[in-house]
Amino acid sequence: MVFVRKRKLRAMTQQITHSHRELELLDVLRRFGGSARNSELASTLDVSEETVRRTVKVLSKSGSVARVHGGAYLVGTQVDPSFFRRIAQNSEEKRLIAREAVCSISDGMTLFLDVGSTTAYVAEELRVRNNLTVATNSVGVARTLVGHNNNRVFLLGGEMQADEHGAFGHVTERQARRFAYDIAVLSADALNAKMGFLFLNAAEANLASVITENTNQTVVVMAHDKYKSTAPHCSFSPQQISQLFTDKMPEKILRDQLDRWGIEVRVANQRGRNASEN
Repeated sequence: MVFVRKRKLRAMTQQITHSHRELELLDVLRRFGGSARNSELASTLDVSEETVRRTVKVLSKSGSVARVHGGAYLVGTQVDPSFFRRIAQNSEEKRLIAREAVCSISDGMTLFLDVGSTTAYVAEELRVRNNLTVATNSVGVARTLVGHNNNRVFLLGGEMQADEHGAFGHVTERQARRFAYDIAVLSADALNAKMGFLFLNAAEANLASVITENTNQTVVVMAHDKYKSTAPHCSFSPQQISQLFTDKMPEKILRDQLDRWGIEVRVANQRGRNASEN
């Protein structure tokens, strides 16, 4: 009994002695629905990601939050850590891809961004653009861009999927059709020389197909590890894609097929430049 009382007292003391920065971070996590990436927390709090990591580390020791690679979530909330693992995987390559893709996007454009992990990095790089109209089914993308540089952000409704942190289904597709996009930035789970771009999630494949019908230009952002992946669901015709932004040129068979489909491959390198091949 004495031990239990001491433990409760220690927990109360930890709550009382949270620093101002720790309380701010907890408040942001609550406003974000219980989870966020370190980059999102850093942007909202206007601090460095290193500061966020240090603060999260302290809060995790008190049991207030749980750390996952690339983010954190409030203890007791229903969060799928696999979302953060996907975001963190090949993070440097994805950031380079995103920087290259954003070069094709100008101020004032109307965009669609999906829930893909590489697309999340595109959203971060887009914070330098002004007066964008952005429609997205991704909670993370919406949080990243809303309130910056006169951007207008429309978070599409529909049924939320926790593992994707986004909305899908008939409602999402219906709302997506209300916009005339200058450019759509999509991701995919696999790229196959015979079948094209493939998806693990049927609802995501359906939404991607809807988007390609309502945009002047569709680009795909994808790290090279997807070349050897597989997935069960087809979506849009590969001929509807104008550019593939990636971090490594595909092997000859796939590269030749991309050329036949009319897809320009743009490869971002470590210096932020690119090599392109039609």
